[in-house]
Amino acid sequence: MIHQAPAGARDLLPLEVAQKSWINDRLQEVFQRWGYKRIVTSTIEWVDTLMAGGAIEPSTVVQLQNIGEGRLGLRPELTASIARAAVNRLSNQTIQRLCYRANVFRNPPAGHHGKQLEFYQAGVELLYAEGVLADGEIILLLINCLQSLGIEGAQLLLGDAGLTRSLLNTFPCAFREQILDAIASLDRVKLQKLDLEDNLKSKALQLFDLRGNPQEVLARVADFDLDETAQKAVNHLQSLMNLINHSCEKPLPITLDLSLIQTFDYYTGIVFEIVQVMGNKPYVLGQGGRYDQLLEVYHPQKKNAPGIGFCFNIQDLHNCLLNSPNLPQSTPPSDWLVIPTNIKASNSAFAYAQKLRNTNHIVRVEIDLKMRTPDEIRNYALEEGISYLAWVDENGNTKIETAN
Repeated sequence: MIHQAPAGARDLLPLEVAQKSWINDRLQEVFQRWGYKRIVTSTIEWVDTLMAGGAIEPSTVVQLQNIGEGRLGLRPELTASIARAAVNRLSNQTIQRLCYRANVFRNPPAGHHGKQLEFYQAGVELLYAEGVLADGEIILLLINCLQSLGIEGAQLLLGDAGLTRSLLNTFPCAFREQILDAIASLDRVKLQKLDLEDNLKSKALQLFDLRGNPQEVLARVADFDLDETAQKAVNHLQSLMNLINHSCEKPLPITLDLSLIQTFDYYTGIVFEIVQVMGNKPYVLGQGGRYDQLLEVYHPQKKNAPGIGFCFNIQDLHNCLLNSPNLPQSTPPSDWLVIPTNIKASNSAFAYAQKLRNTNHIVRVEIDLKMRTPDEIRNYALEEGISYLAWVDENGNTKIETAN
C-alpha cells in the first residue's frame, strides 16, 4: 500500500522549503524595519474565538473534538487570535505593531473535496491606531514588502467596507444583501433581475460600476446622496490616496473597487487585495483591511479599539516568484565533508566535525557514513557542491583538500 498525504494536505520538500523561507525571511525583515514585533499564537483555539463574533462562518473552521469546556478548532486566519491575545495578554494597550508567520487551516467549500486545507501566511496587525496615517502605514508597508521581494506588475485593489454599506442604505432592507451579493460576485445579470423600482435599479447598477481609477470613482460617488458617514469615508479615501502617492517612489497601480468584499466579515473600513496575473491566471498575493469592532469581541469589558492589518499568501507569492533570479534555485550545499579513514577513526571524525560546527557563523558539515572509496567520495562531493573534504584518521590527524 502506498501511503500519501490526505486530500487537501501537501508536503514541502527541501527546495520549496528553502524558497518559501527566503520569501518569509524577506518579509519579516521588512516588518521589523517598520517596528513590528513577532507574535506567536496558538494553532488551536476555541471555536467561539475563531468565529470572531460571528464574522467567520463555522463551516470554514476545521473543528476538533469537544473536550467538555467547549469545541476546539484550527485557526482559519490569524487576526482573531491576535486580537484575543492583545486585549487579554498585553498590558500596554497603546499602539501595538505585531507581525507573524504561521500556518492556517480552512475547510473547503462544499463539493470541493481535495482542495487545499492548510495554508502559510505572513502578515502584520496594527492595533490601537486609526485614521489616515495608520491606514497609510499599512498600505505603504505592504508596497515596501512587494518591492523587497522583487514583485513586479502587481495591482492593488482598494475598497471601503463602511462606504459600500453606507451606499447600500438607500435601498430597502430586504434587497441590501442581494445587491451586495450580486456586486461582490460581479453578477450584473443577477442585479438586473432584482424586483426593484427603476430608479433604485439604476442606482444599483451605478453602484455595480464603482471600480476603476480612484479619482474617477470618487467623483462618481460624489453624485450619490451621501450621508455623513459616507462623506467621511470618501474624504478619508481621498486623503489616503494623496498620502500614498506622495510617500511612495514607485506606487502600485491602484484600482478603487467598492465591490471588494473580503471573505471574513469583520472589516469596517478600507479593505484591499494585492493581485498579480501570471500566465492569464490571477493570484491573490495578499489581503487585509480595517476592523474597528473586532477587539471588543474579546475584551473582558467589551471595550472597543481600532485595528488594521494584512496577510501575504506565501504559496501565491512563491508561484509568482518561481522565475525570479532572486529566489534560491537549490538548497544550500554542505561546506565540509568529514571522512573517517577507517572505522577506528569515527570518534576523531565526529569530534573534528563538531569543531568545525562550533564557529560564530553557520558552517554546514556532513560526515561520511558509508566508508566509501576515495573516488566515490570525491564524486559525491562534486555532485553535491561540497567545498572541502577532511580526511581524519584514528589519531586525529587531518588531511584537508578542496572538492573542486
